[in-house]
Amino acid sequence: MISWELKGAEFVNCNCDYGCPCQFNARPTYGDCRAIGAYRFDDGRFGDIDLSELNVISVYSWPKAIHEGDGRAFLIVDERASEAQRNALLSIFSGEHTEPGKTVWNVFAATFAEVLPPEIRPIHIEIDVEERTGTVRVDGLIEMLGEPIRNPVTGEKHRARIDLPNGFEYSVAEMGTGSSISKGPIAMELENSYGQFAYLHLTNSGVVHP
Repeated sequence: MISWELKGAEFVNCNCDYGCPCQFNARPTYGDCRAIGAYRFDDGRFGDIDLSELNVISVYSWPKAIHEGDGRAFLIVDERASEAQRNALLSIFSGEHTEPGKTVWNVFAATFAEVLPPEIRPIHIEIDVEERTGTVRVDGLIEMLGEPIRNPVTGEKHRARIDLPNGFEYSVAEMGTGSSISKGPIAMELENSYGQFAYLHLTNSGVVHP
């Protein structure tokens, strides 16, 4: 197993209501799961390969709950990455070189019926975890906008968090709202649905908790 480590931030938008039942081992809001995840890695390595300052976007869909399988996956990898860096990121996102069940990507990998060929593109990502904001763009493929949840009466920003001490993706995630469009091989439109903003620190053995 090749040792790896990634630090950065994520903005994830899925089709469920705020809170996302998956975070509580419950069934998805509308019976199926569709999600786009944007990942900005500020620091990282895969063996001796530096993965710092690279971006990845994942697009996923499942016809039912994630654990019931039959999922589809599509990845977009930063065009700035060298071939070695691309292969390293694809390996991590495929759940390879990871202790079983210890990262979100390893768990998801066991549920896919189809993994589509990745695209290599310029990726624009801006994520502010504390402010619950995100802007993501891949020309012709992906548009994502993340914002804070707002009080429907006063319009004030509402702050809520999910704390998962034994989670396989993050330690604490800030809740927001997201609207996204994917025009790639897994097409979808999400509007004012679950948005998740989190700092990430992951290794072969899972989340590094503070």
